[in-house]
Amino acid sequence: RINALLASFPYLLRHRIRPSLISMRRVNDPEYERDPENSLLLYPDASLRDTDPDVAALAYDGEDSAVPRMKRELCWVDKRTLPWKLLPGSSLELCARAQNRPLWVCDRMAKELSMVDDVLPKWTNRERLALIGCVDKLSRSIGACERIHQTVVPLNYARHALRSLTVWLWTLPFVMAKDLGLLTGPVVAVLSWILFGVYEIGSRIEDPFQGTLRLSIYCDAIRRDVLTDSIARDTAFELEEESKVSVSEEGEEDAIFELDSESEEYGGDDVPVKKKKNDSFLERLGL
Repeated sequence: RINALLASFPYLLRHRIRPSLISMRRVNDPEYERDPENSLLLYPDASLRDTDPDVAALAYDGEDSAVPRMKRELCWVDKRTLPWKLLPGSSLELCARAQNRPLWVCDRMAKELSMVDDVLPKWTNRERLALIGCVDKLSRSIGACERIHQTVVPLNYARHALRSLTVWLWTLPFVMAKDLGLLTGPVVAVLSWILFGVYEIGSRIEDPFQGTLRLSIYCDAIRRDVLTDSIARDTAFELEEESKVSVSEEGEEDAIFELDSESEEYGGDDVPVKKKKNDSFLERLGL
């Protein structure tokens, strides 16, 4: 269950930061027919930004008077799609009701780890606290991603920078015309393309989650590492059988070399001991 929750975490975090990526349908939408058996009812889970005027107005009104919370429209999704099919058992319905779904997954993983019985000496409180610490780091990453998403460049600063750049480029030809002549137009055009391109790139990387990063690739890679490759990855911890085989092979090789040294001692051959050991070992292996 913990692996399934961990695999669903990046998808839920991506949906919270970029709600447009999740295919939600309104319950009352006549264009799409809902399958009651395979559909999951939930409210949109979005990380709010202070640039939204409706959210800001509701927050200010709530400080002055008692007003109800913002009404959210009930939607539905197909529970057979990612990440909903990764959530085990009753966790699916409970996670759908949560306001912050990735944080709910972290809380559930911490609860699952705290309920595991001690298996001495492999599983103790030390291992439990170490894993809960890893879950705590995941919960902190939610806040870090939301800070990146919600912290925007002040609108006044962005507008003033754009206006200043426009005025500077508008007056640049009058200064360069005396020295460049007919080349003033192409030079100013190239400079305008470069500087406006830098400005546009800066506005895009202001929030890297909105199209700059390929979040789907990261989520699929984490899911494969946690679930798909778990069986092959677990073989790296199976050392008991390999150690027995290696010990038996070393013992057999030592015995062969010992017999060869005795035959060399009593046989009176002129062949070097090292060569005779190797030849006898290869003969016993059938090579």
